[in-house]
Amino acid sequence: MTRLRNLSGRLVALGAVLALGACASAPTHYYTLVPPASGTPGQGGQGPAFELLPVSIPAQDDQPQLVVRQGGQGVALLQGERWIAPLADEIRGALSADLAGALGHPDVSGLAHQGEPVVRIKVDVRRFDSQPGGYALLEAGWSLRLLAGDGASRSLACASRFNQPVGAGYDALVQGHQQALGRLADQIAQAARDLAAGDARCPGG
Repeated sequence: MTRLRNLSGRLVALGAVLALGACASAPTHYYTLVPPASGTPGQGGQGPAFELLPVSIPAQDDQPQLVVRQGGQGVALLQGERWIAPLADEIRGALSADLAGALGHPDVSGLAHQGEPVVRIKVDVRRFDSQPGGYALLEAGWSLRLLAGDGASRSLACASRFNQPVGAGYDALVQGHQQALGRLADQIAQAARDLAAGDARCPGG
């Protein structure tokens, strides 16, 4: 009987060690919203220079892990699926890259403007919802302020919403958010071009 108890205890201990080993060896996947580099943006010809201010995001999404919807009210933090950088920085980096491609100028944040007109962009993300195999939802309020070389300025405030269908898997979910951010950047870029031309209006307005 004592041998059976000892054997049983060893099996339980071995099972616990194997379980811990399985948990410790579970891989962590990292994701980025910044699109792959597609070359150096052209200088001028497509839109004004711009500077993108830090992006704000909802507190519930400000997590290292991907936060996904489960049913109507439930959410889950995916411990094995994480952003490579803080989500607000990821969103800003993605928008900066997309805007640079759309406007033909790199982001001049923190650089001297040398008297040239610059559009200052502020983006506040209001919703960043994720449902694997369902959708990537992005809602944002954003504002533009054209700083002219003569000290004059013009401004515009708008809001956008994108509900991007996504396939199964977390790669598809992240890609859906990349596409939604790309669409937002396109709207902001068009509004920036219009504002620089003296026509202040929101997309669809």
